[in-house]
Amino acid sequence: YLSKDREGYILEDSVGMFRRVAENLSQADRNYGATEEERQATEDKFFLAMQRLELLPNSPTLMNAGRELQQLSACFVLPVDDNLGSIFDKVKQTALIHKSGGGTGFSFNRLRPEGDVVGSTGGIASGPVSFIRAFDAATDVVKQGGTRRGANMGILNVNHPDVEKFIRAKEDGKNLSNFNISVAVNKDFMERVKAGQEYDLVNPRTGQITGQRNAKDVFDSLTNMAWKTGDPGLIFLDVINRDNPNPQLGEIESTNPCGEQPLLPHESCNLASINVARMVNIANGDTMINWERLDETVDIAVHLLDNVIDMNNYPIPEIEEMSKKTRRIGLGVMGFSDLLIELGIRYDSEEGLQTARDVMRRIQERTHQASAELTQTRGSFPAWDGSIYSQPSADGSVRPMRNSAPTTIAPTGTISIIAGASSGIEPLFALSYVRNVMDNTKLVEGNPYFEAVAKQEGFYSEDLMEELAQTGSLETMDIPEWVKDVFRVSHDIAPEWHVKMQGAVQEYVDNSVSKTINFPHDATEEEIAGAYML
Repeated sequence: YLSKDREGYILEDSVGMFRRVAENLSQADRNYGATEEERQATEDKFFLAMQRLELLPNSPTLMNAGRELQQLSACFVLPVDDNLGSIFDKVKQTALIHKSGGGTGFSFNRLRPEGDVVGSTGGIASGPVSFIRAFDAATDVVKQGGTRRGANMGILNVNHPDVEKFIRAKEDGKNLSNFNISVAVNKDFMERVKAGQEYDLVNPRTGQITGQRNAKDVFDSLTNMAWKTGDPGLIFLDVINRDNPNPQLGEIESTNPCGEQPLLPHESCNLASINVARMVNIANGDTMINWERLDETVDIAVHLLDNVIDMNNYPIPEIEEMSKKTRRIGLGVMGFSDLLIELGIRYDSEEGLQTARDVMRRIQERTHQASAELTQTRGSFPAWDGSIYSQPSADGSVRPMRNSAPTTIAPTGTISIIAGASSGIEPLFALSYVRNVMDNTKLVEGNPYFEAVAKQEGFYSEDLMEELAQTGSLETMDIPEWVKDVFRVSHDIAPEWHVKMQGAVQEYVDNSVSKTINFPHDATEEEIAGAYML
């Protein structure tokens, strides 16, 4: 992520990177009448928050701010229309986005099914799955020269005639390796699954019903593939659009690759995450959340993310127009599992869920407040009129907002490594492990909190750490029970607790939540179906 010259030689250290990003993003203050002295104060504020590893923006911002590309967004959703020109225009745009470190999401719902007629030639359509492969191939090529792997989300509606082919698209383990795929379902479909009823398949080109399928059979096929390969997921677009912040601009039809950002066509998103493990006070041996420090960090983050929108060099004009219209941002957390460890709270417990609610409620309230305060000097986002914020509340008031849907929970893959923090809201994956990155580089990592406790309690040994690297979990080891309770890893936690944690956090998140549900190797298809139903 450090700046390099044309020959690949590194030109800065981490302090230089944070200063480069802070200096670049602070320039946006000039658009709103800031003096040079005020701009410098903003730069210092951004720099210190990053240098202390309390707040980090998404990877493209760290990589590209103040450099040639200046593409700062993490996520984009591109609309794919039912004609060859549109499809390959989008393949090209995808390649440009991936080159700059961004990820892309698509709905392939408008594409006519395989075997349908092609009017201009009298030929036969090859269907959405064949075209998804073109996007996948482009991602493969770009990833060779990119700064990180390109990633995609592909979505197809359960009513599309090719849905069963889509469900099985990753079965061989070779195709669509750069895609997460999800089937778009709604409440009606899920009720039909429970009742074992038929539902309609509809040709998107004609709007005509082309046949029926048994909802339970399709759902079983879906869970079978998810059990085999991890894909597809389910996306509940009816629920997402119920909470669409800008319904006046259209329907949300897809998300970014990891699912935390449901976006309108051509919308982009800029993310940042607060390292909540750093938001603590320790006094007389007690650890408590430092709410004031958290509030201050939220204020800095909202300012920083709003500046990103202005400083961004967007890959295509339509994305720039939509991004500046809705000014969507996504502020979330990392280090949540670390925070629970510091507080001595078990992840899969009611206290763990309540802590998640308390932290996210505070962040959401403060983020909305900070975004509203920015409107005093910068105005509300241009599409505010007609948005959910312009609708009068019970007391008749409306909410000025600088940014749409300002909170989200991202996976924080690389930035949590930089911060030395647990990722997103995930539990620890293991207490000692080898991480494989990009070109098979191996990074050996141990959990510093566990090592500190093991040394303090007198059960630390090299043998213990080696055994731990093999097993990953403390469950079978001869150590104090309270240590096992606090240092739970993802595979110690039952799948329903993963879902419950996602649900607890989602209560106070405007966008969505990137969260893994870990299953043991011997999990059954029924258990996968149970997680989807839950």
